[in-house]
Amino acid sequence: MKKVLMLGTGGTIASGMTECGLTPVLTTEQLIENVPAVTELCEVACKQLFSIDSTNITPDHWLTIANAVRAHYDEYDGFVIVHGTDTMAYTAAALSYLIQYSPKPIVLTGAQKPILFENTDSKTNLIDAFRVAVSDLCGVMIVFNGRVILGTRARKTRTTSLQAFSSINYPPLAYMQNGFLMEYIRPDRLPAPVFYDKLDPRVGLFKMAPGTDCDLLSYLLEHNDGVLVESYGVGGLPSYQGSGFFDVIRAAIGRGKAVVMTTQVQFEGSNLAVYDVGYHLKNDLHLLEAYDMTTEAALTKLMWILGQTKAPNEVRRLFCKPISHDLLYSKEDA
Repeated sequence: MKKVLMLGTGGTIASGMTECGLTPVLTTEQLIENVPAVTELCEVACKQLFSIDSTNITPDHWLTIANAVRAHYDEYDGFVIVHGTDTMAYTAAALSYLIQYSPKPIVLTGAQKPILFENTDSKTNLIDAFRVAVSDLCGVMIVFNGRVILGTRARKTRTTSLQAFSSINYPPLAYMQNGFLMEYIRPDRLPAPVFYDKLDPRVGLFKMAPGTDCDLLSYLLEHNDGVLVESYGVGGLPSYQGSGFFDVIRAAIGRGKAVVMTTQVQFEGSNLAVYDVGYHLKNDLHLLEAYDMTTEAALTKLMWILGQTKAPNEVRRLFCKPISHDLLYSKEDA
């Protein structure tokens, strides 16, 4: 029988009702007690890393999770990470860069309703996560409401529905149906994973809105080593006289800052070459472009890259290199 390590971080699945609303109160051991069928699938060991609402997740927590997997990697056949849904996609993306090419499954799951609630989705998600954790799938994945989604491609797209996550610009790896795993895609693997233990948390996210002052972007660039800019459509920034965005970005890149352009539109990705408002950013300033990457993946990838190097040419090379199928197309010379 395979051995699986369950890592607890809190989240809705482990929450109980208090006078101030839901808050994580259950341990990993208590979660397993509510789903005894899991012990028929594998030998389960439990480790509680922290017990927080996922709104409180930080890059330090991602490093803690990755280090726990690394410390116990040789002891177990798979890993299940119980996590809150609100930032699960960010954590899944971050772990995809901190733990690359894993031949073993590293599965994140959670729930929209606590496990103690009568109509909860927790038990199904938890059992499905363990089914995947003992399968031949590999790498970092989210298992939720019957879908197995690659860690670099997940996004929370619904706040209350049980189908909380979507796979963005990439098909699901597999589906769970009546307890059976229907596998379609197997991620890349190596005989042993490649672990990393550094992230640069000084990466900001700037979302454009009509009339936004470029001073806000200037402030973010001043206080961070890199900034991800979420623009409109296929990409671009205001170019009317006095808008100032072009000059702000040019000065930041000149100071060695990493600037990445992406889109607020969640499907199909960016292409700065289409319109004049993007063409000059791409061809004159040579900023980075996320193309079909999710915001969650682009942001955490930049944190991972800047944790390894600040050299502009190396930052560009690593950002344009597909990792865990985070990037399907790029016109860059990677």
